[in-house]
Amino acid sequence: MRSWPAVAQSVAPARRAAIDFASRLGATPAALAVTNAVQHAYNGRGGDPGPVTLTVEAAGGGLRVVVADEGIGMRPQPDSSGLGLGLPLIAQITHSFEVRQPPRGGTILAMRFDLQRGHL
Repeated sequence: MRSWPAVAQSVAPARRAAIDFASRLGATPAALAVTNAVQHAYNGRGGDPGPVTLTVEAAGGGLRVVVADEGIGMRPQPDSSGLGLGLPLIAQITHSFEVRQPPRGGTILAMRFDLQRGHL
């Protein structure tokens, strides 16, 4: 597990860490994004952004990737510059995924990739 500040400059090293780990397991590299957490987690909270944490682990012939933040949680953001395609895209490229909002706040996105399907 590693953590980075939830700023745009953290996306590339977090993505690289996930891809490097996945490659060591034999997966084909693809874009694993921390982008939504960086763009949305601390939006409107004021002050310095908090952490975004990435956990990547082998799990039963697949790969489990968890992105967590301590931000404002998932809520409608009409002023967002995003297209709203993040979760639908994740649903298409993962074997399964789950979104949770812990009582303390923030968002946890857990994704499972099936390495047999070649998706990652």
